Amino acid sequence: MLPRAEAPPRKFESQETALRLSHEPSILLLAGVLLCEAATVLAQTEITPGSSTPGQAIPGTTGVSNFAGSVPAKLVPGVLPLSLQDAIDRGLKQNLGLLLSSADVRSARGQRWEQLSALLPHVTAAPYVAESKINVDELGFGGVVSAFHISPSIGPFSYFDARANLTQSLFDWKSISAARAANQSVKSASYTFKDAHDLVVLAVGYTYFQAIADEARIETAAAQVETAQAVYGQAADQVKAGTSPDIDALRAKVELQTREQQLIQAKNNFAIQKLTVAHVIGLAPGQEFDLTDKSPYQPIEDITVDEALKRAYASRSDYQAAMADVRAAEFSRKAAVAGYFPSLSLDADYGLGGAHPSNATPVADVHGTLTIPIFTGGSVHGDVVQADARLEQSRERLENLRAQIDSDIRTALLNLQSSADQVNVARSNIDLAEQTLTQSRDRFTAGVTDTVEVVQSQELVASAHEQYISSLYNYNYAKISLVRALGIAEEGVKEYFKGK
Repeated sequence: MLPRAEAPPRKFESQETALRLSHEPSILLLAGVLLCEAATVLAQTEITPGSSTPGQAIPGTTGVSNFAGSVPAKLVPGVLPLSLQDAIDRGLKQNLGLLLSSADVRSARGQRWEQLSALLPHVTAAPYVAESKINVDELGFGGVVSAFHISPSIGPFSYFDARANLTQSLFDWKSISAARAANQSVKSASYTFKDAHDLVVLAVGYTYFQAIADEARIETAAAQVETAQAVYGQAADQVKAGTSPDIDALRAKVELQTREQQLIQAKNNFAIQKLTVAHVIGLAPGQEFDLTDKSPYQPIEDITVDEALKRAYASRSDYQAAMADVRAAEFSRKAAVAGYFPSLSLDADYGLGGAHPSNATPVADVHGTLTIPIFTGGSVHGDVVQADARLEQSRERLENLRAQIDSDIRTALLNLQSSADQVNVARSNIDLAEQTLTQSRDRFTAGVTDTVEVVQSQELVASAHEQYISSLYNYNYAKISLVRALGIAEEGVKEYFKGK
C-alpha cells in the first residue's frame, strides 16, 4: 500500500489568521506588555546581597538584644544633625545594654561588700534599762517561801547595761577565699561593662550604615525614575510620530511605574531604619534628625592575622572578663574546700553596768572561739563538687571565646578584603552600565532598536548601583566589625571613620 500523502496547507487558512491578527493588534500589544512586566518583576524580586531589611537583628549582638534598645532622652526642638560620632556618643549614654551593664557592676560591688563583711569587724551597741518584780513560786521556789514564811514577791529591782560589742574573725580561710572571688567578679563585671561599649559602637554603626545605604538607595531610585521618565517621553513622542509601535511606549510606561514603586519602597525603608537608629541611640520619640555622614570609601592599612590576634587577646574586654571569671571560680573552689578548715573568731564587749545608770560601773568581757568542723553531713563535699563544675564551665567558656575571637578576626579581615574588591568592581560596573544605557537610548532614537534593549540597560544600571551601595555598606560594616573584634571600637571609629 502506498503511503498516504500529507495534504498541503490551505492558503486560505493562513490568510484568515493574518487577517484576524491584523484586525486585533491589541492582542500583540497586550502580550508584549505582559511579557515585559513579568521580566521586570522577576528582576526586581531578585534578592540583592546587603539590601536593607528594616527591623532585622543586629549582627554581633546575638543573645544581648538589650543593645537594640535605649532609654529615650529629652526632645530637642527642630531637626537634629547627627553624624556617626554623634550617634555613638548618644548611644554610649542612652543605650539600654550599656545602662544594664553599668547596673551589673554596681551589683557585683554590693556582693563583694557582702563577702568582705565576714572579714571586717562588727561593732554593735544595745544599751538597756529594766525594772522587774518577780514571783518566786513561778520560778519553782514555792517550798522555800513556805518554809521560811517569806513573801513570794521579790522586787521591784532594776538592771542597767550599756556596752559596745565587737565581733571579729581572726582566721577564716573560707571567707577570705570568698572575698577574693568577689573581687574577681567585680573585675569581670567591669570588663563586661567596657565590652558593652564596643557592642554599643557595633550596634550604632550597623544601624547608622544601614540608614546611610537606604538613603543612597533613595537617591539612586530617584535618578532611575528620571531616566525612565525621559525614556517614556521619548517613546511616546516616537509613537505619536509613527516611527515606533505602541508597545514601545507601553513597555517604557511599565518601567517608569516600576521605578516609581521602587522609590516609594526605598523612602519607606529609610524612614523605618531612621526609627531603628533613634531607638538604638536613645533619641526622644518623634525626634527629627538628619544623617550628616555618608559612606565614602576610605581604605585602611593592611594588618596581618597574627598582629590582629595578638592585639585582640590583649584588648578584648570580654576576653579579660572571661579570664576574671576563671579566677573567681578558682577562688570559689578554694572557699568551698576551706569548709573543712577550722576558723578562729574573737568576741568582746565593754561598757557600763549596774542596778541604775547613776551607780553603773565599767564591765567587760572577752572570749575567743575556735570552730573545728568534724562532721558536716556532706555539705562541704557538695559545695566542692559544685565549685568544680563552675570552674570547669568557666574554663570551657574561656577557651570557646578564644576560638571565637580568632574566628571574628579572620572573618572580619576576609570580609574587609572581599568587600573592598567588590567596591572596585561595582564602580567599574556603574560606568559600563551607564555607557550601555546611553548607547541603547541613542540606538532607540535612531530607530535601530526598540525599548526592550533600553529597559534591559536600565535594569543593568539599577543593578550596578545597588551592588555598589551594598558593597560599600558591607565594606564599612566589615571595618567596624574589625575594630570591634580587635577590642578598640571607640578608638577605631575615630581612626577609621573620619566622617564626611
